[in-house]
Amino acid sequence: MHATQRQEYVDFVTGATPKLRRTAYLLTGGDAHRADDVVQQTLTRLYVKWGRARSADDIGAYVHRMLVNAFRQERRSRWFGVRLLDRPPEPEPRGVAPTDAVVDTVAVRAALAAVPPGQRMVLVLRFYADLSVEQTAEVLGCSAGNVKSQTARGLAALRRQLPLADPTEVTR
Repeated sequence: MHATQRQEYVDFVTGATPKLRRTAYLLTGGDAHRADDVVQQTLTRLYVKWGRARSADDIGAYVHRMLVNAFRQERRSRWFGVRLLDRPPEPEPRGVAPTDAVVDTVAVRAALAAVPPGQRMVLVLRFYADLSVEQTAEVLGCSAGNVKSQTARGLAALRRQLPLADPTEVTR
């Protein structure tokens, strides 16, 4: 890789890594360590394929597809089900009461983690990564109709997990 290509790669990765980490965090159901592993695999593969990736029409969608593929491969690995601890260690409380926004964020993340993985992937790509139906279909290698049906099912599952703040509130 030439010095200019290497610098392009570094610039892209520097800007894209935070969003890729957040996306992977949501895909893995809130497991920060697995998310970091998935992002690291993605960025390593991206480095190897940078010549092809930099000429893609939509490099963001290209890298998201790589991220989803790394997530899928990680789930198929024999190490996927191995847990060294029953649950991750909880951080020590700092004496600050959480705000409503923090409580809502935690509730949404917990609800999203309970959604089936395929539907969770569609929801994360559509509403967090802000990909269109067509881009999501391209990233997942499926039809736009499949993305739409998985989105509807995933949103329904998410709604079942999240209690309404106001019981009189009407949902679609």
